[in-house]
Parts: sequence; structure tokens; C-alpha cells
Amino acid sequence: MTSPSAPRCFVLLPCAGTGSRAGTATPKQYQPLLGLPMVMHTLGAFEQVPRIGAVWLVVAPGDRFLTLDDDSAVVLKRCGGESRAESVRNGLLALCEGGAHEADWVLVHDAARCMVTPEQINALIDACVDDAVGGLLALKLPDTLKAEVGGRVAATLDRSDKWLAQTPQMFRIGPLLVALQKQAASGFAGVTDEASAMEMAGFAPRLVPGSAQNFKVTYPEDFALAEAILRSRS
Repeated sequence: MTSPSAPRCFVLLPCAGTGSRAGTATPKQYQPLLGLPMVMHTLGAFEQVPRIGAVWLVVAPGDRFLTLDDDSAVVLKRCGGESRAESVRNGLLALCEGGAHEADWVLVHDAARCMVTPEQINALIDACVDDAVGGLLALKLPDTLKAEVGGRVAATLDRSDKWLAQTPQMFRIGPLLVALQKQAASGFAGVTDEASAMEMAGFAPRLVPGSAQNFKVTYPEDFALAEAILRSRS
């Protein structure tokens, strides 16, 4: 596959999960926040970043929750898998079939991190676009970290080198796809995000400071906090 002279930036949003911990009747990414499905707030942030070439939304094959306008710049692909890693792998393959090159960048983002801002996205691109590996938004651990055994504290761990991984995570399409393909035979065991797949392939992704507001909506109480943050911005 021939690479273009100027690598492009694509966005891939795996959106095939059910979000069982959120306790919602429908997948959490489609729950309304301020009158819009959560994922639409996520998409809105990327639409404000001119450097993004295209946004690809990967949903489950039978997903009928989301419809997009005919003039939408978002590419909807019904190739989601059983896990996040499989959905990302399938999305990358679709990207390549759609004309993306191995040297192009892809920013993989959680649909449920709907408070991400254009400023955070641009900061990640600025930090990674000339990097040999790529990287991810992350937050230096602010709290004391405990190890547990049987429901009781077993040890207090050093937090000085600990970070909370966030998204987007930005890597070149070719190396990320190869890293995920290597883990496919094991059912993507141990692959919790794109950075972990790259780590397994021998790479050391760059850590780019993120924001505490860029959290992943996971539990029922998270919806009210996310809506309050979005309301305060509007």
C-alpha cells in the first residue's frame, strides 16, 4: 500500500457495546444528554477540529438506534465486534478498504467520553503528529492508590508513575492494525485499549496530559455529572 506524502488524521469511534454497568434500557452511548444521544456530543467535538479528515463510527451489525443525515460527514460502519478491540480492528480494516493508508493517523475514541473538547483533541495531535509511535490522553493519578485482598487494604502503592488512560489514543493505522491482528488469535486477551495493544507489540506510547472532565460515562450517576458539564459549556 502506497503512503500519501502528507499523512491524514482519521477518527474511529467503536460504538458497538451495550454499556451494561450503566443500567440503561438502551446502549448508554444512545442515552439522551441535553436532548441529544450521548454519541452526538462526542461527534460534535471532533467536527470542530479541521485537521480531522473523516470520522468513522463503528456500530454493531444489527444496530438501529442511530441514523445520520444524508449530508453527514460521519461514515457509519456496521462492523462492530464482540469486544472493543475487535470493533477497532474491524474498523481499521474498513478504513483501509475505504482508502486510508498505513501511514495515516487514527484517533480512537470512546463514544461515552462525550466531554472531550476540541482543545484536548488538538493537544493530542500536536504532541503525536511528529512522534515515532503516537500516544494517548491520560491523567496523572491524583489519589492515593491501594491494593486490596479480600476486601481489605493490603498495601499502599506508589502513585508517582501512575496515569489513568483516556482517549483519544492516536497511532498510525498500519502499526496499530498489526498489533491488534497479533492479539486476535487469543481473543484480544489483555487488550484493554489501543495503547495496551501497542505496548504488547513492543512500543512505548507517549502520555499526553488530559483532563478530569474527559471521563468515560460508565455508571448511572455519571449521566447527571456529564449533563451538568455539557450544560455549563453551552
